[in-house]
Amino acid sequence: MAVPFNGMITAHRRTIGLTIPRFSVSFKSKFNSMIKRTILLVLTVFITWGCADKGPNGVSTQDSNFPFTWNNANVYFLLTDRFNNADPGNDLNFGRAERTSVNRGFQGGDLEGITEKIEEGYFTDLGITAIWMTPFFEQNHGLVDEGTGATYGYHGYWIKDWTALDPNFGTEADLEELVSTAHEHGIRIVMDVVINHTGPVTEQDPVWPEEWVRTSPRCTYEGYESTIECTLVDNLPDIRTESEEDVSLPPQLLEKWKNEGRLEEELAELDAFFATTGYPRAPKYYIIKWLTDYIRKYGINAYRLDTAKHTEEGVWSDLRKEADRAYSEWLAAHPGLLPEDDTFYMVGEVYNYVISGGRLFDFGDTLVDFFGEGIDHLINFEFKYDARNHYEDIFAKYSSILHHELAGKGVMNYISSHDDGDPLDKMRKYPFEAATRLLLCPGASQVYYGDESSRLLFAPGANGDANLRSFMNWDKISENADVNGHRVQEVMEHYGKLGRFRRQHPAVGAGLHEMISPDPYVFVRRYAVGEQSDDVVIGLDLEAGEKKINVEGIFPDGTSLTDGYSGEKTTVRNGFASFRSDATIALLGQSYNQSSQ
Repeated sequence: MAVPFNGMITAHRRTIGLTIPRFSVSFKSKFNSMIKRTILLVLTVFITWGCADKGPNGVSTQDSNFPFTWNNANVYFLLTDRFNNADPGNDLNFGRAERTSVNRGFQGGDLEGITEKIEEGYFTDLGITAIWMTPFFEQNHGLVDEGTGATYGYHGYWIKDWTALDPNFGTEADLEELVSTAHEHGIRIVMDVVINHTGPVTEQDPVWPEEWVRTSPRCTYEGYESTIECTLVDNLPDIRTESEEDVSLPPQLLEKWKNEGRLEEELAELDAFFATTGYPRAPKYYIIKWLTDYIRKYGINAYRLDTAKHTEEGVWSDLRKEADRAYSEWLAAHPGLLPEDDTFYMVGEVYNYVISGGRLFDFGDTLVDFFGEGIDHLINFEFKYDARNHYEDIFAKYSSILHHELAGKGVMNYISSHDDGDPLDKMRKYPFEAATRLLLCPGASQVYYGDESSRLLFAPGANGDANLRSFMNWDKISENADVNGHRVQEVMEHYGKLGRFRRQHPAVGAGLHEMISPDPYVFVRRYAVGEQSDDVVIGLDLEAGEKKINVEGIFPDGTSLTDGYSGEKTTVRNGFASFRSDATIALLGQSYNQSSQ
């Protein structure tokens, strides 16, 4: 039975009532980054990657015996330009100073700002295991109006040069610092990749040659062909990804490289790539080379595939092959930083894919299995609707599909994003309930920047997706603002407790779900890898105060358990875990001594 969001949503039977301690915004002191990196790299020789940290309530954030699995990933998705501005000196480049519409110009966020927050422990406190940031490639220099207002390429998807970083986002040294710092904190980096199109055509950004791009027809989405061999919108040149014909490099790109003093280097690298792989010099293979360079050079761990349904699905198989090759080379060149058998990961944005479809996406006239093309997960556009249902309806459905039709693959669930104009809770009226559903649902979870801080997905005067892309509301966090009756820091602490427990226990996202009791609502998740197993018992409809939870058949008598929500410890006696907590949520699991990789 669906529960509409027209009042306080219920957890399972009754309304959730949360008594949550205030979130601490005093983070760890920032050390000199060079000294810190030296110390941490030395330590990785002696300890496993991803050392244990403590969250605000003293519960370990990553004290797990288990290797990292993307099936349990908690991914933080942010717009690089809208998250944190650490270097105001790079805010204006290429004369991009014309007036834009609301939320449609560069606002200063940069790679250094992301690194700063990693070092402060912001992501660790939230239990984040991977950061997905919007593309950092050099963007259009000109202003564009696609019908929603004057816009610059602040979002990163209007690429002018795949081989260069946009100075608004930072330098190659900033990117190297970000990835290294993330790895030191047990966090992986997801790079947003675009193969489908270049940036729009402007006076400063001339169209690429006809053998590279098409400028018509516009997609009508009436079937497979009218979704792929077409432009997504007017004036967004579509890369001819179907081509296997040799093409010369665009003259404007050659001229740009020459002026920057790197023409010979870029041409030599391309010659080596095509000689090694044997691919024709077709547009998609140039771009695949440019994209995989970032893996080989910096240790990028994963790709998010933009507009994945708008190219022939075989493109992703080619990209995966080269990404795996590049990742293996990086791992071999950097022993000890990650497990030597670590694998690359690709999650695809097949717009309107739903988990109920299993492995297949229906174009109307063609069924395509994107999972069979090297893609590990697809973003699940169904979760925001399923999240309106009772917990057991959601969790049982997802567990069944993930362990049967999608066994070996998976989905990434979300409640809001940068281009979904109909998010679950636009005005943040139900932040606790939304977080609980997202972070405790089987499958990978995606936290969109500001989900955890009740950043409103509405901006006065904004048009279209600009409503979703305001700057991160650090001011609301620091003042512990009230947003629709909820204190921001309390919402953040709720996200943090759920996220840290998830990070510690792969059973949360990757385990098999089974209900123990409908009233109060209690369930178990079971996960096993090799000879190791991780079981958790979670209660979501409990009375505040004394708790006595049946764990018989899951945890033997004498087992020491920790409640990840309150931090209380208990020992199983006569099949029950008993402890006192003022919360209505219990997150029971064993504590581990080794660190997760």
